[in-house]
Amino acid sequence: MKKSVTLVCVLACMLALSACGSSDETDVYQEDKQANAEQVAVDSIIPLIQSSAESSSVLAVIEAEGYTDEEWESAVYSSFGLSVDGSAYVSAVESYISSIEEMGEIVAIGDVTSTVDDDQIIIYVDVTGTERTGQFEIILSNDYFTELESCSLNVNYTMGEKMSKAAMNTVLGIGMVFLVLVIIMAIISLFKYIPVIQEKFSKKPEEAPKPAPVVAAAPVAEAVEETDDAELVAVIAAAVAAFEGQTSTNGFVVRSIRRSKRY
Repeated sequence: MKKSVTLVCVLACMLALSACGSSDETDVYQEDKQANAEQVAVDSIIPLIQSSAESSSVLAVIEAEGYTDEEWESAVYSSFGLSVDGSAYVSAVESYISSIEEMGEIVAIGDVTSTVDDDQIIIYVDVTGTERTGQFEIILSNDYFTELESCSLNVNYTMGEKMSKAAMNTVLGIGMVFLVLVIIMAIISLFKYIPVIQEKFSKKPEEAPKPAPVVAAAPVAEAVEETDDAELVAVIAAAVAAFEGQTSTNGFVVRSIRRSKRY
């Protein structure tokens, strides 16, 4: 029984020692990769970016987007022996050009530090320019190839400059908000004219008044002078009495009246 317990303890110690040895070897291997990545960043990546930014032919191709990512990768590897991601290389050159305008020409390289994030090694390189200081942030693959995955040059600003930029961004943001609100209010104020415009366009043109129909004048009936028979009889009787020399019509009676054919 004692021999069995002793054997188990010996095996456990051996496993523990082997595990510790493996961990130590892993740490050493990782440190070697980080040290190699830092050296590649300082000795190769930064000079590559600087020379590319100063090359008019490279800038012309970048500006014209004349190369694909694969073509950039092939060109950089064949010229410098470096593995790079094509889009990362182009972005690194553009970032360098943008930052160097504020920093001035780089005159010194300072501290170099690195961290590991899973399958990436992130390297920070402090640099000093004629106008300002800055820092390269270079990301390489955490393997034997140390391929460039990202690179940017960040300018260091003083606290006052950072506060000034923050204040300016705040003012611009608030100004844009108020400008948009004013535009919206102006648009809303124009809504009252929409019904008028709609009515103007939907109104039919007035039709010309139709001429009044001409009504034919009714023929004027000729006034027929009708003479009362009693009146006519009295006139004729008076005429006959005067012709006979009488002063009265009592001596004769008119029976009928006929129109003479002579007239």
